Amino acid sequence: MSQNAILPGDDDVAARIARRTLAARGSEYSGEVRRLLDAGREVMRRNGTGARARVADIVAAAGLSNDAFYRHFSSKDMLVAAILEDGTERLRDYLAHQMSKETAPEGKVRRWVEGALAQAADDDIAATTLAVLWNAGGVADQPSGPSASAPLAALLREPFAELGSTDPDLDASLAAHAIIGRLSDHLWRRTRPSAAETDHIVAFYLAAISR
Repeated sequence: MSQNAILPGDDDVAARIARRTLAARGSEYSGEVRRLLDAGREVMRRNGTGARARVADIVAAAGLSNDAFYRHFSSKDMLVAAILEDGTERLRDYLAHQMSKETAPEGKVRRWVEGALAQAADDDIAATTLAVLWNAGGVADQPSGPSASAPLAALLREPFAELGSTDPDLDASLAAHAIIGRLSDHLWRRTRPSAAETDHIVAFYLAAISR
């Protein structure tokens, strides 16, 4: 049989080496993105609402190059959107963990409200979140921009259904929008939510879904 008659299979040496190369590069790129996200968040926190973070400052803090930045993000706005999304995922995971400590749906709702508002009670978290939102400008308001409400609302669907909500998806969505709005008020005003406010919001939600 001639050499030309030997056809490479789906899992030949070349394909396996190519997959290993792509896997290694994927791990490297994932590390780059994480460094850019963390550096971007830190630069924004450090600058506060006094100065917009610059790409040059972010790549310097990350120890990367401009080429590395633009390999993953087409603009600073894209990085800010990714930081917002990353923050939402962290908050969702935190709230899910807090809710897992309760068995009754009322307790889960309370944990959800307390955990969300706690973002304004911690000075460092509040300052960082406010700085990122300030850098975001109109990014989060765009239809295609990151939304914090959907992943947070998903956590409330089950307890709301257990509490008798006739439309747990809609009720959870409304609750998430409301808590994000209230949290934003505290962040921009640099105030902290009180225990009485938390109690009132929890009671409001429970009364609304058990109407």
